[in-house]
Amino acid sequence: MKGNAELIKSLNSLLADELTAINQYMVHSEMCANWGYQKLHKQFEKRAIVEMKHAEKLIGRILFLEGTPTVSELRKINIGAEVPRQLANDHESEAGAIKAYNEAIILAGEVKDYATRDFLQEILNDEDGHIDEIEELQDQVGQMTLPVFLGTQVKE
Repeated sequence: MKGNAELIKSLNSLLADELTAINQYMVHSEMCANWGYQKLHKQFEKRAIVEMKHAEKLIGRILFLEGTPTVSELRKINIGAEVPRQLANDHESEAGAIKAYNEAIILAGEVKDYATRDFLQEILNDEDGHIDEIEELQDQVGQMTLPVFLGTQVKE
């Protein structure tokens, strides 16, 4: 099915966002593992895997719409040197993703590609969950203080 060129371009932009998020989450995950924060390591790793699934779905949808997936473009990856900066950078990335998915959903509706709109809505729901998880962690850091919070992240 030949898709709308502007929508395919938007899907490729979302793909670049997802590929960037995968890299950022994996680095944060491995940094936390290196520091001994196994719970955070697992959380970041799990989120990276969800982002990989999003990328895979976007690639499939672009191909279905007879477009060419662009997998060679990444956004700026923002690695945090410590956990609070990692959470802040990840929050910023997720907020940008939510905005981009909302815009793509509007575009899909405008070009009357409701299947793509519904597909994008499913991914947006995941991104909403991600930002909620990040905000929960940030709240815990604020309420417990950083040293106490990090002490809770050592064992699984």
